[in-house]
Amino acid sequence: MLIMLKTLAHTLVLPPGGPLLLAAAGALLLARRSAARVRTAGWALLATGLATLWLLSMPVVGNALAHLAERYPALDLTRPVHAQAIVILGGGEASADAPEFGGPAAGLELLARLNYGAFLARRTALPVLVSGSAREALVMRTVLARDFAIRTRWVNDESRDTFDDAHFSARLLEADGVRRILLVTSAGHEWRAAHEFASAGLEVDPAPVDVWTTRTRGMLYYVPTSVALMHSSEALYEMLGDLVRRVLAATHLRRQAA
Repeated sequence: MLIMLKTLAHTLVLPPGGPLLLAAAGALLLARRSAARVRTAGWALLATGLATLWLLSMPVVGNALAHLAERYPALDLTRPVHAQAIVILGGGEASADAPEFGGPAAGLELLARLNYGAFLARRTALPVLVSGSAREALVMRTVLARDFAIRTRWVNDESRDTFDDAHFSARLLEADGVRRILLVTSAGHEWRAAHEFASAGLEVDPAPVDVWTTRTRGMLYYVPTSVALMHSSEALYEMLGDLVRRVLAATHLRRQAA
């Protein structure tokens, strides 16, 4: 039920769905022959929805929101690594049967996580756990072995969200005496993920991917693009998700079954 509500909220509130629904509501009010006050409200909703969509599609806004969502710097590998394992989280596109590969393949976001996880595994010689849905776990395990020559020691393929990632992974790791991990996920997702894993009883060293770097600014920085809209949507999702996490943790409304 909670997963369904999260999906519905993502569609109805976050861009592009949220602003478009707002604009559609305004257009509906304008289409009806209503009183002047109602038509004024319709124009206000229509303008607000379209303006919000325009702003969130601008790189200057999308990058700023992405930067706000990222709260951990890149992992400093010049310092000693005290973790006992590397945990790579699923996310983004994962194809179980990509025709060009003749088998599983990872989309760009997931591939970035796998690439960095493999890089850390080679640098540290630490064992690897992959966590996600059944399809994500299959793709991650296959891609790591096929494309990076990295063997996966633990596989959690039961997760529906980050909460499940944390608690199911913690069970696997604690059974082998692992208490401290390098947690690999996208930079915007790292804050929320690290707190979920800490709440599951693990010590977390954040290892974010696609960490913020200074962007070159020009006229195109203010021209709306689909990529900027995606960045805005993902950043807002993470900030809203962290707020929900805090509420659920404070009210004890969500607990992992024993």
